Amino acid sequence: MTTKTTTKTKAPSEALLLEIAAKHFHTVETLETRNRDRLDFHDVAVWSIRAALEEAFEAGRRAA
Repeated sequence: MTTKTTTKTKAPSEALLLEIAAKHFHTVETLETRNRDRLDFHDVAVWSIRAALEEAFEAGRRAA
């Protein structure tokens, strides 16, 4: 019989993810879907996306 072990990693909190998004994407007020194109889609620069991803990755690494 094979047993499967899983390790749980703490994911960054929703509040932290929103904080990162708001810091890098000034038009983002929430990460919730609002079913309105003008509210759910944002025109952002790739360097802003990169910076936000790096910050979120680092936050996840620190939480592990």
